[in-house]
Amino acid sequence: MESLTVPGTLDALEAIAHYTIAAAKAAGLEKKSTYNLRLAVDEIVTNIIIHGYQEANRTGTIRLQAKLDDLALIIAIEDSGVPYDPTQTPLPHDLNCPPEQRQVGGLGIYLALQGVDRFFYERVDDRNRNVLVINRLGIQEQ
Repeated sequence: MESLTVPGTLDALEAIAHYTIAAAKAAGLEKKSTYNLRLAVDEIVTNIIIHGYQEANRTGTIRLQAKLDDLALIIAIEDSGVPYDPTQTPLPHDLNCPPEQRQVGGLGIYLALQGVDRFFYERVDDRNRNVLVINRLGIQEQ
């Protein structure tokens, strides 16, 4: 699948969602897997835009590359924002509390990592690279 490069702004979220859904459709993912992938991509990208670019007074682009093989759909997200490894984010300490007793925020990364089968981060040539993998075990019959 061709890659998608967009500005690192919130206005790009719609194009990123369309790209993610198209990749999931090409992979034949079920609705639940498609939803989980879209949520994960949205959470990662929103954090890149807000924390990696806006709060750091930086500008840049976000590049998504979807790859499909017999076993999985792999989406790599690259940016030139502030270095940030989502796997180092601690789990929210109040997950078992009722919603009204939880602190606002902090669930995005947790939900993103829980929604995919594998996730890894690397810093390559001054760029963050987040890789999300969804197994194709639940392929819909065409």
